Amino acid sequence: MSKVIAMIPARYAATRFPAKLMKMLGDKPVIAHTYEAAMQSGLFADVYVITDSDVIYEEIASRGGKCIMSLTEHESGTDRIAEAARNLDVEVIVNVQGDEPFIQKEPLEKLVRLFDNEQVQVASLMRKMENAAEATNPNMVKVVTNKNNKALYFSRSIIPFQRDAGIAVDYFLHIGVYAFRKNALLNFTTLPQAPLEQIEKLEQLRFLYNDIDIYMAETSYKNIAIDTPEDLEKAKEQINNTP
Repeated sequence: MSKVIAMIPARYAATRFPAKLMKMLGDKPVIAHTYEAAMQSGLFADVYVITDSDVIYEEIASRGGKCIMSLTEHESGTDRIAEAARNLDVEVIVNVQGDEPFIQKEPLEKLVRLFDNEQVQVASLMRKMENAAEATNPNMVKVVTNKNNKALYFSRSIIPFQRDAGIAVDYFLHIGVYAFRKNALLNFTTLPQAPLEQIEKLEQLRFLYNDIDIYMAETSYKNIAIDTPEDLEKAKEQINNTP
């Protein structure tokens, strides 16, 4: 395997929960937990936090971590890491979301292993959903794949639709952790937003619209993303209950 790194996009002014990455979770901020979890996986030649914030930069640097300042004018975390990756000597970049402090080695390793196949340019994660009620939630993005685990489509709607109640159906949640070959990542930023992407507000549809396969790895990992103050409280409970 060629050089594999992790990049953690870390925007300070999050729309739904400003400064969430610097909120304390136990004895350290959320972003520090995420950085340390990526480091402790042992999967990466380097781990970088990519941020537009002096506060986040100083937090990571104070822990001996690597941090790269980015421009603030980015529409997505993918654009933010692409800017930082442009001048790095690297083959595969794993985009670890900054608000996932409990990210684990198992799902990240499954993602990285997909790149043993030279055809894989972009990859992501999915998990079987526990019930149909979850599948109807538009905030939980669903994915359907072909027999080779290439994504056919992502949607906020329930997919597939169960037309015949006698036929069992599994629904898969898309977990928004991505990995890219460097050229695929840089190419993504040159493509215009796709019509389906604009409709669903899902940037991964830009790849599919442009005939770029996304290979999916199935995991049992249940991610806890810090999107709201309520999520932070749940994360604190998990920290407090961990031996």
